[in-house]
Amino acid sequence: MQVFLNTDGGARGNPGHGAAGIVIFENDAVKHTRKKYLGICTNNEAEYLALILGLEEAIKHGYKNIVCRLDSELVVKQLTGVYKVKTPHIKILHDKAATLVKKFSTVIFTHVPRSQNSGADSLVNEAIDEYLSSEVRKSY
Repeated sequence: MQVFLNTDGGARGNPGHGAAGIVIFENDAVKHTRKKYLGICTNNEAEYLALILGLEEAIKHGYKNIVCRLDSELVVKQLTGVYKVKTPHIKILHDKAATLVKKFSTVIFTHVPRSQNSGADSLVNEAIDEYLSSEVRKSY
């Protein structure tokens, strides 16, 4: 069985309202999804927080071998050692993700175009929209 973890993080504005979306596939079948509003953050923070959320979800479901598909080339290259992490607050998120990776037998990181990550991207937008619409209701 091949397990894929698709993650996406986004912020409307940079920084702005951010969210994470994750989709876990077993072969080609969607098995688990999750979305989370993150508050005000940068796009890069959201991308890392989405990956952390996804890794935690994969651990919770007992997966040991996963392929992580992200549309953030920066995060993929930082986690595979191609790029250095220069920003201190991103380094904290990078280190947390790297610690979670050690709980798996095998983790492969791959960069995918946004068009191949539409499920996770949709969850990001849903989470932000749901938060913003709840804030509008609170203001009445």
